[in-house]
Amino acid sequence: MHDLANPLVPGSEWLLDPDVTFLNHGSFGAVPRAVLAEQRRQQERMERNPSEFLSVELPSALRAAAVKLAQFLGGLGADFVFIENATAAVNTILQSVRFDPGDEILLTDHGYPAVRKATQYLAARTGACLVEASVPFPAPDDADIIAAIEARLGPRTRLVILDHVTSPTALVFPVKQLTELCHSAGTLVLIDGAHAPGMLSLDIPAVGADWYVGNCHKWLMAPKGAAFIWASAERQAQLHPLVISHGLGQGFNAEFDWVGTRDPTALLTVPAAIDWHNQAGGAKLRDRNASLIETAATALASAWNTEIGSRDGNCAAMKAIRFPLRGDATEQLARDLRACLRMDHKIDVVVVAFADRLWARISAQAYNCLPDYIRLVDAVASMSR
Repeated sequence: MHDLANPLVPGSEWLLDPDVTFLNHGSFGAVPRAVLAEQRRQQERMERNPSEFLSVELPSALRAAAVKLAQFLGGLGADFVFIENATAAVNTILQSVRFDPGDEILLTDHGYPAVRKATQYLAARTGACLVEASVPFPAPDDADIIAAIEARLGPRTRLVILDHVTSPTALVFPVKQLTELCHSAGTLVLIDGAHAPGMLSLDIPAVGADWYVGNCHKWLMAPKGAAFIWASAERQAQLHPLVISHGLGQGFNAEFDWVGTRDPTALLTVPAAIDWHNQAGGAKLRDRNASLIETAATALASAWNTEIGSRDGNCAAMKAIRFPLRGDATEQLARDLRACLRMDHKIDVVVVAFADRLWARISAQAYNCLPDYIRLVDAVASMSR
């Protein structure tokens, strides 16, 4: 049994404001003090001799970090390259795939808005077409999700972009089955796993996608600006960074490991974040967060007499619960409610308008406990009076 009434790790292990209830780990994560200390150590190491560090030490240090990441996520270090965030990773892949006029790029209506905009921009430039699969909500099962994607696959589908964990609705997609479906239809598959590393137990190569991208600065709690691209061996030669630099023509790793001068210390701190995650429990931490979010979501839905957006047992650490407040479910109302909770009640939680309803997307991390979510119940009750 997990102790859900108390944090798994004391809040003092982070720099989080003790006066604020953080139910929004999913947006930007939070970095433990010990991991930040490792980043500072790396920064000081770099500044002692910038030329030596960036020109001589960095290439092997990045490759060592990639090997550590591969040990955590599956596969080989050579199949992983680092990038600043999952949005940049998706953009990179979009720019590396050739699209002809009339080619179709398939997304779902649960996709991340920035990815949608990047795809719209690319389609406008290439003549490709954006196709959207509408996934039933709330509480679809795997069969519902698979059927929604299958219904929109066609002979012109060139690329399918699938979320592993959807950002607005916190659904966990059956990405392995979906990848098999899409490949059988002859289309490329990109998995946007922005939330998955550190939240779900992963074996990325086993998913079978052409590309898998993810953030290390969310659930894995690395410093901001730490993400990755995993590419299957068949797709690496055609994949190039958005910034072409000295590594061009020297192979997948060389091209991405050097894209000009930047602060690489967030990337080099990924091994420390993995170690911290494992020391905090690893799989037990992930299970505890999933248990906490299910208990919290049930409590909120019961108190509000509403519904939960996803089914039980999906092992995620986020849930969307329908708000009890009446009124048109507009983006503006969602922003206003979120601002009220943040400013008047010191609660940081995502509020989204989706499927003609307002939803609270809550997160669970090691510093959260069940009383945090009861505060949200009390705050919403006071707003409803």
